[in-house]
Amino acid sequence: MSVRKRTWKSPTGEPKEAWVVDYVDQHGDRHLKTFAKKRDADAHHAIVGTAVRAGVHTADSKSVTVTKAAELWLESCEAAGLERATIAAYRQHADLHIAPILGTLRLSQLTVPLVRGFEDRLRQDGRSPAMVRNARRSLGAILADAQERGLVAQNVVYSLRKRQRSRRVEGNGKLNAGIDIPAPAEMRAIVGKLNPTTGRYRVLLLTAIFTGLRASELRGLRWDDVDLKRGELHVRQRADRYGAIGRPKSEASERTVPLPPMVVAALREHRLASARSALGLVFPNIRGGIEHRNSIVKCGFHPAQIAAGVVDQHGGAKYKGLHSLRHFYASWCINRRVDGGLELPLKLVSERLGHSTVQLTADTYGHLFPRGDDGAELAAAEKAFLG
Repeated sequence: MSVRKRTWKSPTGEPKEAWVVDYVDQHGDRHLKTFAKKRDADAHHAIVGTAVRAGVHTADSKSVTVTKAAELWLESCEAAGLERATIAAYRQHADLHIAPILGTLRLSQLTVPLVRGFEDRLRQDGRSPAMVRNARRSLGAILADAQERGLVAQNVVYSLRKRQRSRRVEGNGKLNAGIDIPAPAEMRAIVGKLNPTTGRYRVLLLTAIFTGLRASELRGLRWDDVDLKRGELHVRQRADRYGAIGRPKSEASERTVPLPPMVVAALREHRLASARSALGLVFPNIRGGIEHRNSIVKCGFHPAQIAAGVVDQHGGAKYKGLHSLRHFYASWCINRRVDGGLELPLKLVSERLGHSTVQLTADTYGHLFPRGDDGAELAAAEKAFLG
């Protein structure tokens, strides 16, 4: 590698000069990059030298813009057969959050400080913490796809995530009762308002609270998959946000979930009182088709919270989405029996939720499991062991 001065004369005879960084990358390819000032050339020489030695350098001539890389990534997602809703969410991340800030940059120009600045810019522009995480995650997926194509040598988002995990920044992603998960007292108040006079979403919400089904699974649930004699339901299909019926989210999502007596009784009444849907759905809309998720939230879940006094500082519903009910079900499965929970082991909780791996359940809800090492339990264990 070298930095050399290049001089020449313009067509008018004016003397010109520039500084050229001449180097060979880790693949043995030669590259030249020209700078107007020697200090800029020296700085580039130092940066490139370090990257080449580490095997993570990509020349600008071999790189593409972030926008182009995002297009290639989305094409890969479509080719892989990802769900329409998933691809739509990814495209939203790319078009609305990533491209306006980083779109014109080449992948080779991305650095950890640039990605950190990208996150800061999103926050300053009013994006929620969840959207910042989602946009960063999609950017990381774009770079991972580009790495596989040989368009960039390193994934700087992965480097940032490693640093963030070690520093435990942005919180730790833990779900907290009373913030992300309805607290037991709040849920008791909500259930208390779900009586036959509260409308047609009553039984759906009770089922959501005490089964932990995803919104798509509730909307696609058929009577053929509900066994009231055995007190259980089977998840065998789901309805996506576009109203298309399909297989559950993953193989693990196909599962059997037991029903508590209150839900069994409510479903029996609901079946007798409801007209038969052409699709055989348990919770169809008023025309017998697939219910829209926003209708369930705005016409059912939010009014139930407000009636129960579970509200935010502005008097609106405290918990905005149905997924908070799934979080509650997970916490109910985990909580100790003395606290009104089921006290189930981690693997069984994972099966009830239909998670693809036990690790996913542990990462999301592991902090909710009782420690089992408080003073009273330690004393009891010591007495049992020593006699």
